[in-house]
Amino acid sequence: MTALSVTPVDGRREREAFIALPYELHRRDPLFTPLLRRDVRTLLDPARNPFFEHAEGQLFLARSGGRVVGRIAALHDRRHNDAHGDRTGFFGFFECEEDQAVTAALFEAAAAWLRPRRLDALRGPVNPSMNDEAGLLVEGFETPPALMMPHNPRYYPRLVEREGFAKARDLIAFQSTDDHLPPRLVEATEIVGRRYGITTRRVEMSRFWEEIAVIKRLFDAAWEKNWGFVPLTDREIDHLARQLKPLVVPELVVFAERAGEPIGFAVALPDLNVALRANPSGRLFPGILRVLWAARKITRIRVLLLGTLPEWRGKGVDALLYRRIWEDGYARGYRWAEAGWILEDNHAMVNGLRRMGFEPYKTYRIYERPL
Repeated sequence: MTALSVTPVDGRREREAFIALPYELHRRDPLFTPLLRRDVRTLLDPARNPFFEHAEGQLFLARSGGRVVGRIAALHDRRHNDAHGDRTGFFGFFECEEDQAVTAALFEAAAAWLRPRRLDALRGPVNPSMNDEAGLLVEGFETPPALMMPHNPRYYPRLVEREGFAKARDLIAFQSTDDHLPPRLVEATEIVGRRYGITTRRVEMSRFWEEIAVIKRLFDAAWEKNWGFVPLTDREIDHLARQLKPLVVPELVVFAERAGEPIGFAVALPDLNVALRANPSGRLFPGILRVLWAARKITRIRVLLLGTLPEWRGKGVDALLYRRIWEDGYARGYRWAEAGWILEDNHAMVNGLRRMGFEPYKTYRIYERPL
Protein backbone atom coordinates (compact mmCIF):
# COMPACT_ATOMS: atom_id res chain seq x y z
CA MET A 1 0.00 0.00 0.00
CA THR A 2 1.39 3.39 -1.01
CA ALA A 3 2.05 5.67 1.96
CA LEU A 4 -0.05 8.85 2.14
CA SER A 5 1.35 11.96 3.79
CA VAL A 6 0.07 15.50 4.32
CA THR A 7 2.70 18.09 5.17
CA PRO A 8 2.77 21.88 5.58
CA VAL A 9 4.09 23.82 2.62
CA ASP A 10 7.52 25.17 3.48
CA GLY A 11 9.72 27.01 1.03
CA ARG A 12 9.54 28.11 -2.58
CA ARG A 13 9.69 24.64 -4.14
CA GLU A 14 6.78 23.41 -2.02
CA ARG A 15 4.75 26.53 -2.80
CA GLU A 16 5.33 26.01 -6.53
CA ALA A 17 4.11 22.41 -6.20
CA PHE A 18 0.99 23.71 -4.43
CA ILE A 19 0.36 26.20 -7.27
CA ALA A 20 1.04 23.64 -10.01
CA LEU A 21 -1.41 20.93 -8.91
CA PRO A 22 -4.65 22.19 -10.57
CA TYR A 23 -2.90 22.71 -13.92
CA GLU A 24 -1.92 19.04 -13.89
CA LEU A 25 -5.12 17.73 -12.31
CA HIS A 26 -7.54 19.47 -14.70
CA ARG A 27 -5.50 19.66 -17.89
CA ARG A 28 -8.00 17.46 -19.76
CA ASP A 29 -11.04 19.49 -18.67
CA PRO A 30 -11.92 21.90 -21.51
CA LEU A 31 -13.78 24.17 -19.06
CA PHE A 32 -10.86 24.53 -16.64
CA THR A 33 -9.69 28.15 -16.61
CA PRO A 34 -5.97 28.37 -15.80
CA LEU A 35 -5.17 31.59 -14.00
CA LEU A 36 -1.75 33.07 -14.66
CA ARG A 37 0.58 31.44 -12.15
CA ARG A 38 2.04 34.87 -11.45
CA ASP A 39 -1.35 36.02 -10.15
CA VAL A 40 -1.78 32.91 -7.99
CA ARG A 41 1.63 33.56 -6.41
CA THR A 42 0.52 37.08 -5.49
CA LEU A 43 -2.77 35.79 -4.05
CA LEU A 44 -0.96 33.35 -1.76
CA ASP A 45 1.88 35.67 -0.71
CA PRO A 46 1.35 37.33 2.71
CA ALA A 47 3.85 40.02 1.70
CA ARG A 48 1.82 41.05 -1.36
CA ASN A 49 -1.81 40.22 -0.54
CA PRO A 50 -3.22 42.66 2.06
CA PHE A 51 -5.82 40.07 3.10
CA PHE A 52 -3.08 38.56 5.26
CA GLU A 53 -2.75 41.76 7.26
CA HIS A 54 -5.82 40.58 9.20
CA ALA A 55 -5.58 36.86 8.53
CA GLU A 56 -3.14 33.98 8.68
CA GLY A 57 -3.04 30.68 6.90
CA GLN A 58 -1.17 27.47 6.28
CA LEU A 59 -0.92 25.58 3.01
CA PHE A 60 -0.79 21.76 2.96
CA LEU A 61 0.17 19.25 0.29
CA ALA A 62 -0.88 15.59 0.15
CA ARG A 63 1.52 13.11 -1.42
CA SER A 64 1.17 9.47 -2.28
CA GLY A 65 4.26 7.60 -3.42
CA GLY A 66 6.08 10.90 -3.74
CA ARG A 67 3.43 12.29 -6.11
CA VAL A 68 1.31 15.36 -5.22
CA VAL A 69 -2.35 14.21 -5.09
CA GLY A 70 -4.10 16.99 -3.15
CA ARG A 71 -3.83 20.38 -1.51
CA ILE A 72 -5.71 22.60 0.94
CA ALA A 73 -5.27 25.87 2.85
CA ALA A 74 -6.34 26.44 6.45
CA LEU A 75 -7.31 30.08 7.03
CA HIS A 76 -7.99 32.17 10.13
CA ASP A 77 -9.54 35.53 9.26
CA ARG A 78 -9.66 37.60 12.44
CA ARG A 79 -11.56 40.40 10.69
CA HIS A 80 -14.37 38.01 9.77
CA ASN A 81 -14.75 36.75 13.31
CA ASP A 82 -14.71 40.29 14.73
CA ALA A 83 -17.37 41.39 12.23
CA HIS A 84 -19.70 38.44 12.84
CA GLY A 85 -18.96 37.66 16.48
CA ASP A 86 -18.22 34.01 15.77
CA ARG A 87 -15.24 31.66 15.84
CA THR A 88 -15.08 30.30 12.32
CA GLY A 89 -12.05 28.92 10.56
CA PHE A 90 -11.95 28.50 6.81
CA PHE A 91 -10.53 26.21 4.19
CA GLY A 92 -9.66 27.12 0.64
CA PHE A 93 -7.70 26.21 -2.50
CA PHE A 94 -8.98 22.65 -2.18
CA GLU A 95 -7.86 20.38 -5.02
CA CYS A 96 -7.78 16.60 -4.90
CA GLU A 97 -7.77 13.45 -6.93
CA GLU A 98 -10.92 11.34 -6.61
CA ASP A 99 -9.74 9.67 -3.42
CA GLN A 100 -11.63 9.85 -0.13
CA ALA A 101 -8.60 8.92 1.98
CA VAL A 102 -6.66 11.87 0.56
CA THR A 103 -9.62 14.18 1.17
CA ALA A 104 -9.96 13.04 4.77
CA ALA A 105 -6.26 13.56 5.44
CA LEU A 106 -6.32 17.08 3.95
CA PHE A 107 -9.28 18.20 6.05
CA GLU A 108 -7.82 16.70 9.20
CA ALA A 109 -4.58 18.61 8.62
CA ALA A 110 -6.50 21.87 8.15
CA ALA A 111 -8.67 21.23 11.21
CA ALA A 112 -5.66 20.35 13.38
CA TRP A 113 -4.02 23.66 12.45
CA LEU A 114 -7.18 25.66 13.25
CA ARG A 115 -8.29 24.01 16.54
CA PRO A 116 -5.56 25.56 18.75
CA ARG A 117 -6.81 28.99 17.64
CA ARG A 118 -10.02 28.43 19.64
CA LEU A 119 -12.21 28.15 16.55
CA ASP A 120 -15.29 25.95 16.56
CA ALA A 121 -16.35 25.64 12.91
CA LEU A 122 -14.69 24.97 9.55
CA ARG A 123 -16.24 26.68 6.51
CA GLY A 124 -15.37 26.93 2.84
CA PRO A 125 -14.11 26.86 0.25
CA VAL A 126 -12.95 30.49 0.04
CA ASN A 127 -9.84 31.40 -1.93
CA PRO A 128 -8.90 33.01 0.44
CA SER A 129 -12.08 34.96 1.39
CA MET A 130 -15.71 35.55 0.38
CA ASN A 131 -14.44 38.60 -1.51
CA ASP A 132 -12.43 36.30 -3.79
CA GLU A 133 -13.43 33.06 -5.50
CA ALA A 134 -15.86 31.33 -3.15
CA GLY A 135 -17.91 28.16 -3.10
CA LEU A 136 -17.83 24.73 -4.67
CA LEU A 137 -19.70 24.29 -7.95
CA VAL A 138 -22.64 21.90 -7.38
CA GLU A 139 -24.88 22.73 -10.38
CA GLY A 140 -23.98 24.07 -13.83
CA PHE A 141 -20.98 21.92 -14.75
CA GLU A 142 -21.79 22.10 -18.47
CA THR A 143 -20.74 25.73 -18.99
CA PRO A 144 -17.43 27.51 -18.37
CA PRO A 145 -16.89 29.75 -15.33
CA ALA A 146 -16.94 33.50 -15.73
CA LEU A 147 -14.24 35.86 -14.51
CA MET A 148 -13.31 35.38 -10.82
CA MET A 149 -15.67 32.41 -10.42
CA PRO A 150 -14.49 28.89 -9.53
CA HIS A 151 -14.89 25.63 -11.42
CA ASN A 152 -14.34 22.09 -10.15
CA PRO A 153 -14.98 18.46 -11.09
CA ARG A 154 -18.36 16.89 -10.33
CA TYR A 155 -16.85 14.59 -7.71
CA TYR A 156 -15.64 17.40 -5.40
CA PRO A 157 -18.99 17.94 -3.60
CA ARG A 158 -19.22 14.21 -2.89
CA LEU A 159 -15.72 14.13 -1.42
CA VAL A 160 -16.45 17.11 0.82
CA GLU A 161 -19.87 15.93 2.00
CA ARG A 162 -18.49 12.51 2.98
CA GLU A 163 -16.20 14.33 5.41
CA GLY A 164 -19.19 15.57 7.41
CA PHE A 165 -19.73 18.93 5.72
CA ALA A 166 -23.24 20.30 5.17
CA LYS A 167 -24.51 23.28 3.22
CA ALA A 168 -24.07 26.63 4.94
CA ARG A 169 -25.29 28.76 2.00
CA ASP A 170 -25.72 28.50 -1.74
CA LEU A 171 -24.48 31.24 -4.05
CA ILE A 172 -26.41 31.61 -7.30
CA ALA A 173 -25.03 32.88 -10.61
CA PHE A 174 -27.47 34.21 -13.22
CA GLN A 175 -27.09 34.59 -16.97
CA SER A 176 -28.72 36.75 -19.64
CA THR A 177 -28.58 35.92 -23.32
CA ASP A 178 -31.29 38.38 -24.43
CA ASP A 179 -30.62 40.42 -27.56
CA HIS A 180 -33.00 43.12 -26.37
CA LEU A 181 -34.10 44.64 -23.07
CA PRO A 182 -37.50 43.51 -21.77
CA PRO A 183 -40.00 46.30 -22.65
CA ARG A 184 -41.29 46.32 -19.07
CA LEU A 185 -37.75 47.03 -17.84
CA VAL A 186 -37.37 49.98 -20.20
CA GLU A 187 -40.72 51.40 -19.14
CA ALA A 188 -40.04 50.88 -15.42
CA THR A 189 -36.63 52.56 -15.56
CA GLU A 190 -38.09 55.57 -17.34
CA ILE A 191 -40.61 55.96 -14.52
CA VAL A 192 -37.97 55.49 -11.80
CA GLY A 193 -35.67 58.07 -13.34
CA ARG A 194 -38.42 60.68 -13.61
CA ARG A 195 -39.99 59.98 -10.22
CA TYR A 196 -36.80 60.24 -8.16
CA GLY A 197 -34.66 62.42 -10.41
CA ILE A 198 -32.01 59.70 -10.72
CA THR A 199 -29.37 59.81 -13.44
CA THR A 200 -26.62 57.39 -14.37
CA ARG A 201 -23.07 58.01 -15.51
CA ARG A 202 -20.07 55.90 -16.36
CA VAL A 203 -16.79 55.92 -14.44
CA GLU A 204 -14.34 58.71 -15.18
CA MET A 205 -10.96 57.02 -15.66
CA SER A 206 -9.15 60.35 -15.31
CA ARG A 207 -10.41 60.39 -11.70
CA PHE A 208 -9.94 56.67 -11.16
CA TRP A 209 -8.85 56.70 -7.51
CA GLU A 210 -11.53 59.21 -6.50
CA GLU A 211 -14.10 56.94 -8.14
CA ILE A 212 -12.67 53.95 -6.25
CA ALA A 213 -13.22 55.83 -2.97
CA VAL A 214 -16.89 56.33 -3.90
CA ILE A 215 -17.26 52.64 -4.75
CA LYS A 216 -15.75 51.63 -1.40
CA ARG A 217 -18.22 53.79 0.52
CA LEU A 218 -21.20 52.45 -1.43
CA PHE A 219 -19.90 48.87 -1.26
CA ASP A 220 -19.62 48.85 2.52
CA ALA A 221 -23.11 50.34 2.96
CA ALA A 222 -24.77 48.08 0.39
CA TRP A 223 -23.37 44.77 1.68
CA GLU A 224 -23.03 45.41 5.41
CA LYS A 225 -25.80 43.00 6.49
CA ASN A 226 -25.03 40.21 4.00
CA TRP A 227 -24.20 36.77 5.37
CA GLY A 228 -20.45 36.23 5.38
CA PHE A 229 -19.64 39.77 4.26
CA VAL A 230 -16.44 41.30 5.58
CA PRO A 231 -15.70 44.91 4.57
CA LEU A 232 -12.54 45.24 2.55
CA THR A 233 -9.79 47.34 4.08
CA ASP A 234 -8.55 50.38 2.18
CA ARG A 235 -5.41 48.44 1.25
CA GLU A 236 -7.47 45.51 -0.04
CA ILE A 237 -9.62 47.83 -2.16
CA ASP A 238 -6.55 49.53 -3.61
CA HIS A 239 -4.88 46.18 -4.30
CA LEU A 240 -7.96 44.85 -6.10
CA ALA A 241 -8.40 48.08 -8.06
CA ARG A 242 -4.81 47.96 -9.32
CA GLN A 243 -5.29 44.38 -10.47
CA LEU A 244 -8.58 45.04 -12.25
CA LYS A 245 -7.86 48.49 -13.71
CA PRO A 246 -6.38 47.07 -16.96
CA LEU A 247 -9.68 45.22 -17.53
CA VAL A 248 -11.97 48.18 -16.95
CA VAL A 249 -14.20 49.23 -19.84
CA PRO A 250 -15.59 52.63 -18.76
CA GLU A 251 -19.04 51.93 -20.23
CA LEU A 252 -19.38 48.92 -17.92
CA VAL A 253 -18.76 50.72 -14.61
CA VAL A 254 -21.78 52.85 -13.78
CA PHE A 255 -22.93 55.13 -10.95
CA ALA A 256 -26.49 56.14 -10.08
CA GLU A 257 -26.81 59.67 -8.70
CA ARG A 258 -29.52 61.88 -7.28
CA ALA A 259 -28.87 65.62 -7.06
CA GLY A 260 -25.21 64.89 -7.82
CA GLU A 261 -24.81 62.42 -4.94
CA PRO A 262 -23.94 58.76 -5.64
CA ILE A 263 -26.61 56.35 -4.37
CA GLY A 264 -25.62 53.16 -6.18
CA PHE A 265 -23.10 51.59 -8.52
CA ALA A 266 -22.52 48.58 -10.73
CA VAL A 267 -19.26 47.07 -11.96
CA ALA A 268 -19.10 44.73 -14.93
CA LEU A 269 -15.91 43.46 -16.53
CA PRO A 270 -15.16 41.63 -19.75
CA ASP A 271 -14.98 37.88 -19.12
CA LEU A 272 -11.22 37.45 -19.35
CA ASN A 273 -11.65 33.73 -18.65
CA VAL A 274 -12.43 33.36 -22.36
CA ALA A 275 -8.85 34.41 -23.09
CA LEU A 276 -7.21 32.63 -20.15
CA ARG A 277 -8.46 29.28 -21.44
CA ALA A 278 -6.18 29.81 -24.45
CA ASN A 279 -3.18 29.40 -22.11
CA PRO A 280 -3.60 25.99 -20.41
CA SER A 281 -0.18 26.09 -18.72
CA GLY A 282 -0.92 29.34 -16.88
CA ARG A 283 2.65 30.46 -17.57
CA LEU A 284 3.40 34.08 -18.37
CA PHE A 285 5.63 33.38 -21.38
CA PRO A 286 4.73 32.68 -24.08
CA GLY A 287 1.20 32.20 -22.76
CA ILE A 288 0.44 35.88 -22.28
CA LEU A 289 0.62 36.34 -26.07
CA ARG A 290 -2.14 33.75 -26.53
CA VAL A 291 -4.22 35.46 -23.85
CA LEU A 292 -3.88 38.89 -25.44
CA TRP A 293 -4.79 37.51 -28.87
CA ALA A 294 -7.88 35.70 -27.55
CA ALA A 295 -8.93 38.75 -25.50
CA ARG A 296 -9.77 40.62 -28.71
CA LYS A 297 -12.78 38.34 -29.26
CA ILE A 298 -14.45 38.54 -25.85
CA THR A 299 -18.23 39.06 -26.14
CA ARG A 300 -19.12 38.10 -22.55
CA ILE A 301 -19.20 40.19 -19.39
CA ARG A 302 -19.68 39.52 -15.71
CA VAL A 303 -21.65 41.96 -13.57
CA LEU A 304 -19.74 41.25 -10.39
CA LEU A 305 -20.92 44.13 -8.19
CA LEU A 306 -24.23 45.97 -8.04
CA GLY A 307 -25.52 47.73 -4.96
CA THR A 308 -27.40 50.73 -3.65
CA LEU A 309 -27.53 52.59 -0.39
CA PRO A 310 -29.98 50.88 2.00
CA GLU A 311 -32.56 53.69 1.76
CA TRP A 312 -32.71 53.26 -2.03
CA ARG A 313 -33.26 49.52 -2.12
CA GLY A 314 -36.43 48.31 -3.76
CA LYS A 315 -36.95 51.52 -5.74
CA GLY A 316 -35.65 50.33 -9.10
CA VAL A 317 -32.16 51.84 -8.95
CA ASP A 318 -30.66 48.42 -9.71
CA ALA A 319 -32.70 48.25 -12.91
CA LEU A 320 -31.46 51.69 -13.97
CA LEU A 321 -27.86 50.59 -13.47
CA TYR A 322 -28.34 47.36 -15.35
CA ARG A 323 -30.11 49.07 -18.25
CA ARG A 324 -27.18 51.48 -18.67
CA ILE A 325 -24.67 48.61 -18.67
CA TRP A 326 -26.78 46.57 -21.10
CA GLU A 327 -27.23 49.38 -23.60
CA ASP A 328 -23.64 50.60 -23.52
CA GLY A 329 -22.22 47.07 -23.41
CA TYR A 330 -24.35 45.89 -26.30
CA ALA A 331 -23.18 48.87 -28.34
CA ARG A 332 -19.58 47.68 -27.76
CA GLY A 333 -20.34 44.16 -28.95
CA TYR A 334 -21.02 42.27 -25.70
CA ARG A 335 -23.77 39.67 -26.13
CA TRP A 336 -23.86 37.62 -22.92
CA ALA A 337 -23.76 38.55 -19.25
CA GLU A 338 -23.41 36.79 -15.92
CA ALA A 339 -24.71 38.50 -12.79
CA GLY A 340 -23.69 37.30 -9.38
CA TRP A 341 -23.07 35.65 -7.26
CA ILE A 342 -26.24 36.23 -5.20
CA LEU A 343 -26.99 34.62 -1.84
CA GLU A 344 -29.82 32.12 -2.27
CA ASP A 345 -31.91 33.86 0.43
CA ASN A 346 -31.43 37.38 -0.95
CA HIS A 347 -34.93 37.26 -2.41
CA ALA A 348 -35.02 40.94 -3.39
CA MET A 349 -31.96 40.57 -5.64
CA VAL A 350 -33.04 37.18 -6.98
CA ASN A 351 -36.48 38.46 -7.93
CA GLY A 352 -35.03 41.67 -9.33
CA LEU A 353 -32.64 39.79 -11.61
CA ARG A 354 -35.46 37.59 -12.87
CA ARG A 355 -37.49 40.67 -13.74
CA MET A 356 -34.51 42.00 -15.68
CA GLY A 357 -34.41 38.87 -17.84
CA PHE A 358 -31.74 36.87 -15.99
CA GLU A 359 -32.10 33.18 -15.18
CA PRO A 360 -30.15 31.08 -12.65
CA TYR A 361 -27.65 28.78 -14.33
CA LYS A 362 -24.97 27.89 -11.76
CA THR A 363 -24.99 27.11 -8.04
CA TYR A 364 -21.94 27.33 -5.78
CA ARG A 365 -22.05 25.98 -2.23
CA ILE A 366 -20.32 27.09 0.95
CA TYR A 367 -19.94 24.13 3.30
CA GLU A 368 -19.47 23.97 7.06
CA ARG A 369 -18.83 21.41 9.79
CA PRO A 370 -17.89 21.61 13.48
CA LEU A 371 -14.21 21.65 14.34
